[in-house]
Amino acid sequence: MPGEPLKKQDTPKLLAQVEEDIWVIIPAYNEENIIGDVLKELFSRGLKLVIIDDGSTDRTYEIARAIVKDNPGRGYLYHHPINRGLGATLKTGIEACLAKGADIMVTFDADGQHNPDDILPVSQPIIEGQADVVIGVRDFDDMPRVKKISNQLMNIITWIFYGAHVQDSQSGLRAFNRKAAIALDVVSREYGISSEIIREIKHKELRMEEVPIETIYTEYALAKGTNLKVGIKILVKMIRDVFK
Repeated sequence: MPGEPLKKQDTPKLLAQVEEDIWVIIPAYNEENIIGDVLKELFSRGLKLVIIDDGSTDRTYEIARAIVKDNPGRGYLYHHPINRGLGATLKTGIEACLAKGADIMVTFDADGQHNPDDILPVSQPIIEGQADVVIGVRDFDDMPRVKKISNQLMNIITWIFYGAHVQDSQSGLRAFNRKAAIALDVVSREYGISSEIIREIKHKELRMEEVPIETIYTEYALAKGTNLKVGIKILVKMIRDVFK
């Protein structure tokens, strides 16, 4: 029922009953240790996947290709010949989903930190017509200290430069309806894409909601994503953009 919280144990069954086309965009770079498990979990829920290998130098592409082959008609694999960065990879995924007529697009990290059962709760405000974009919000209290500081810093930077206050500007789990995906005008090739998405939500006056999500912190996942060094690089780029 609309407005009622979803029970995560029910999500695989409920996903099969959703009329809208939910497509999951998975950017992947050198994820051979985990990509197979991530894709199998997502395919087991009946989702359609767009996987983009961003010029990996390991077996990420080969592993993904084998699993996609085992799920005909539900998985599409793209490959960048060279590493182009997270922003460029997400753009490839969004364009592919739009070309295939997707109603809802969900970005999902390939490092195993997201819970697939969060996909439906994050999509639900869009399904119910209450939002154009939904951001999955991680629990900062459970986040390792260094990552907590760097993510809080990015929230502040995003607010200062783009005038948009969100609880988790760097979250990799987000959902967009078709209108929002078409409206996004982002140019960053790397991690700055996350803050640019927030900017576009504000500038295009898209309806946004935030939904709490679970984060699975493993030693492998902790080595990925935004850290203080990445945050500083994003800040420098934002400053340059302001003075262009």
